[in-house]
Amino acid sequence: MVTAITMTNANEAIGITRAATKAGLPVVISFTVETDGRLPTGQSLADAVCEVDVVTSKAPAYYMINCAHPTHFQKTLGDEPWARRIGGLRANASKRSHQELNDSPDLDVGNPVELGAEYRDLLRRHPQINVLGGCCGTDHRHIECIALACREVTRAA
Repeated sequence: MVTAITMTNANEAIGITRAATKAGLPVVISFTVETDGRLPTGQSLADAVCEVDVVTSKAPAYYMINCAHPTHFQKTLGDEPWARRIGGLRANASKRSHQELNDSPDLDVGNPVELGAEYRDLLRRHPQINVLGGCCGTDHRHIECIALACREVTRAA
């Protein structure tokens, strides 16, 4: 399986999807969003997923979101069909924007317990999500809190 992580626009996701499909490999596309829930290009996450699906005949096995804190994208994930295509999360530990993280002299590790609770809430609303992990600023503490918080949700499924 080919996994393209931290995609910032639909065009690059389409190119990777086409290349993987041509090679006969399944593909997962993982977009990143800014603090407003939109891709760095300004396109909504919904529009990006839908554009890739339309152009590639729904070739990606599923989509993920990475390199963004759950507070940056949780409000954009409703009950629409495109949101049910999200199968994984690899969130940042910090609520800071990408620019703030780039400019920061320190590593903001956020709050691992809070991050775990945010994952749990997202998983309850989106039980199709089956890949849980971390991105910038996460470490074993975050993954442990995510696992503990999501354990009951995944057992009930």
